[in-house]
Parts: sequence; structure tokens; C-alpha cells
Amino acid sequence: MVETIASAGLPVDERLEIKKGHFAPSGKNSGRRISIVTGIHGDELEGQYVCYQVARKLREHPEYLTGTVDIYPAMNPLGIDSITRGIPGFDLDMNRIFPGTRDGAMTEYLAAEIIKELMGSDLCLDIHASNIYLTELPQIRINELHEKELVPLAKKANVDFVWVHGANTVLESTLAYSLNSRGVPTLVVEMGVGMRITRSIGDQLVEGIFHLMKDLDIWSGETGEVRESIVSSNPEEVMFLNASRSGIFVKEAEYNTYLKKGDSVGKVVDPLTGTVLEDVVSPEDGLLFTIREYPVVDEGSLMARILKTGERKAE
Repeated sequence: MVETIASAGLPVDERLEIKKGHFAPSGKNSGRRISIVTGIHGDELEGQYVCYQVARKLREHPEYLTGTVDIYPAMNPLGIDSITRGIPGFDLDMNRIFPGTRDGAMTEYLAAEIIKELMGSDLCLDIHASNIYLTELPQIRINELHEKELVPLAKKANVDFVWVHGANTVLESTLAYSLNSRGVPTLVVEMGVGMRITRSIGDQLVEGIFHLMKDLDIWSGETGEVRESIVSSNPEEVMFLNASRSGIFVKEAEYNTYLKKGDSVGKVVDPLTGTVLEDVVSPEDGLLFTIREYPVVDEGSLMARILKTGERKAE
């Protein structure tokens, strides 16, 4: 069942509509409820494939559904239609206006309607991709304020890495922060690369979603084993590799690779002179969980993130 959960008027007799796919044994809310959200940023498309695969499996096997699954593939439909990160015409990042207000501007009204719609969920997954510059290992990022409740859930989601980070003022205006502070457990998934679909990564998360659904008594079908996640809550364990020179970054390592100290991550080169401007190497032993894909870099550009940890073989 497809339902419109929020709408607003647009110029030239058009309407912006945010829709959900609703799945429940009786067609109405039944049992516990999971909400799968994506498309807040219009240039992050990995979640579109995840929503498709979850909805497809639910349609093919309704006999295993014992609770409610709500799927929201396009929270920012104008952004997705125009391949724009924010809301076109408003120059706004949608994930910086929550919880919104019903008496505010159109964007604030939509944010308030989304919060209202998601209240009552037993679990919400807010699925994001990286931008066009970086590829991210499938991971869940958790604000340390909600660590105790969310880490056990995140470890069941079949991601490789659970990153617990410190509170930041800007996080207070995100969907996840707004929901968690209102008692709706919400996991933020970061994975893949912007403007692309990586099927292997999407399939990995889909398996984790059904595992979570079974754990919540929403799904009675068979699920596979989930991988053991690395959990990090120490900011000193995450190393950021930033360019010291402007040039072209040629990567020499892939994400989900365990690196030894001194191993090559890539090079910053000068195509005009044919010289290497910077050898980018791992400063410590660790897991490469972020790698730059877009080759043009300026001084200070992020090229990689490495988690200092014990050896773990790539899947």
C-alpha cells in the first residue's frame, strides 16, 4: 500500500508529495514497527536500492510478515529528481531543519510532518550514502548520548563498523537526533558513494535489516548470519588523511582493506610535470574504511580515514 504522508503546494499547480510503502499483515498497523528512511539528501542513492530489495522481499513473502514495515525512499523528492543534495530552490540541507514546525515555512512544515509520521516506530533506520568524493565502508554512526541503547541494535545490522562519536551542535537538527531525543531508536547508516548504487553494499544492509526485523518480531522468515561489527568510541582511533598539496589523487588501496603502517593509500601527482607531490601512506596499522574516489584534491581535502584496530580480513 502506497500512502502520501506529507504534501505541499508548488508553483504552476504542482505538489510536492512524500510517500511511503506500507506493509503489514492486515494492511493496517500491526505488531511492532520498523521505519526505513532514505533520500533526505537527493544525491545519495544507495538507499533506493535497499528500499527496492526490502519491498520486493516483503511482496514476495507476505506470509512471514508479523509486524509493520514502513518504507520512505524519497524524503527529499525534489532533491532526488534534480540530483541535488539539498532542497532545490531553498538552498537548504533537509537534515539540518528537524524537528521543524507545522507553522513555519514549507520546508519546516514538511520536517514536522515527517517527525510526526515516524513517531511510534520501534526502530528507524536513516540510510545515507557518502558524497561523490568518497566511498564509505558500510557503517552506523551513533551520537554518544544514545550509545547505550543504540550500539546493541547497530551490532545486529550487518555493518562492518559502528562509529560512536561526540555530540556536535549541528547534530541536534538532524532527523536521527530529533527522533532519538523523542524516544524513537534511530540508526544512521553511511555506506557506498554518492550518485551511484553499489549492489553488494546494498545487499549487505538488506540482510541486516531483515535480521533486525526478526529480532523485533516483525519477520518470521529465515535470515542469514550477520558479520561482527567493529565498535569504536575513542576519537583517537580514527585517523584522517588530508592532502598537503593540491593535485590529482591516484588511489592505490581499496576500502575494507587492512593496512600496515607505511602501506600506500595513494599518491597526489602533478599531471603537468609528471611528478609525485605527496605519497599518502597509512600512519598506523588499521582498517581503511573511507577512501577518496574523486581524483581532484586541494590542500586539506580528505583522502582517507583509517581505524586503528586489530587485523580484520576484507569480506
